[in-house]
Amino acid sequence: MTANDLKTWDIFCRVIDNYGDIGVCWRLARQLAHEYPTQVRLWVDELDALIKIWPSAISADQQLLEKVEVCVWHENFDAAVEPADVVVEAFACNLPDSYLTAMKRRAIAPNWFNLEYLSAEDWVEGCHGLLSMHPQLGLKKMFFFPGITTKTGGLIKEARLLEERDQFLANPANRAEFLEYLEIKPAENQLIVSLFGYENTAIASLLDTWIQSPTPVLCLVPASKVLPSINNHLGKALNQGDEHKQGSLRLKVIPFLTQTNYDRLLWACDINFIRGEDSFVRAQWAAKPFIWHIYPQDEGIHMIKLDAFLQDYLKGLSPALQRSITALWHEWNQGVDCSNSWNACLADRQNWQQHGHKWCKSLSSLGDLVSNIVRSCD
Repeated sequence: MTANDLKTWDIFCRVIDNYGDIGVCWRLARQLAHEYPTQVRLWVDELDALIKIWPSAISADQQLLEKVEVCVWHENFDAAVEPADVVVEAFACNLPDSYLTAMKRRAIAPNWFNLEYLSAEDWVEGCHGLLSMHPQLGLKKMFFFPGITTKTGGLIKEARLLEERDQFLANPANRAEFLEYLEIKPAENQLIVSLFGYENTAIASLLDTWIQSPTPVLCLVPASKVLPSINNHLGKALNQGDEHKQGSLRLKVIPFLTQTNYDRLLWACDINFIRGEDSFVRAQWAAKPFIWHIYPQDEGIHMIKLDAFLQDYLKGLSPALQRSITALWHEWNQGVDCSNSWNACLADRQNWQQHGHKWCKSLSSLGDLVSNIVRSCD
């Protein structure tokens, strides 16, 4: 079956926490709608989360946005809804019972995918592509895992993303124009850092290090969960649009950006602190040094996932830089002093930057998640 045969797609998304779930699903829906001859419906239970990352969305039960039909997923799901040719159940969100029954009534059963969370753990390769049979309805569902190896589904990447990134970076005026849009004029020879994360006590050591830095640091903080941790250490009540200057540090609280502008922020900065899954993927395509604040889980399970990624990501780097990056990522995620590891990584930033380009090229060779999921249809 080719992409031309897959006329309709339904993507179901429940917003569990923050914006990672809707962020991934919205990118998936937009890429499908723009790059394939498809009609895409996105069912989301919390429309406000979509509005946050795509402000042109409105509060309506149904709307056409970026060629995607966005529908509110109500608890009392409309039993008259006809299932699509391809159904994506994002992150095991459980489809409505009436929709499942309607899937069974179709003359040709839909291609049904459970799109899982991204992980670099070894077991993912063995589970990617596995089929599960619905016990009552006999419908087959494929487990589809994003990943960073040839035996996984790859990462979301629009067809022109890397070309657009390179065009942005080719002309310094593009960065200046984007920063001007954020009401920022950087100083000469300034290290520009984006800081997007969860609450984190490690921010105290990082801010103090930047204040005392021999190189001026411009820190751009999207209004998010890390801001209270910043305010607590600085003794401030910074809000969107506010600035704080102290020593070598200039900190600016910027708006929560659309997905398109968040990509540009990653490209415009020298180093990026990112969190969750969606910004984690985009930071890798930005090909810049980055520090991942993984979503915390009980009993430290998230650190196993962090180390599984580092095991692949660090290959090809010098042992010293491997140790420095590992220490920085661990300390940042554990909320402890990370000043020494930050300085060690910064001292070898040129090699870290070169590695970012190699890593991005390696990921790109795997294909992208949307193309891979289309090819996996029967």
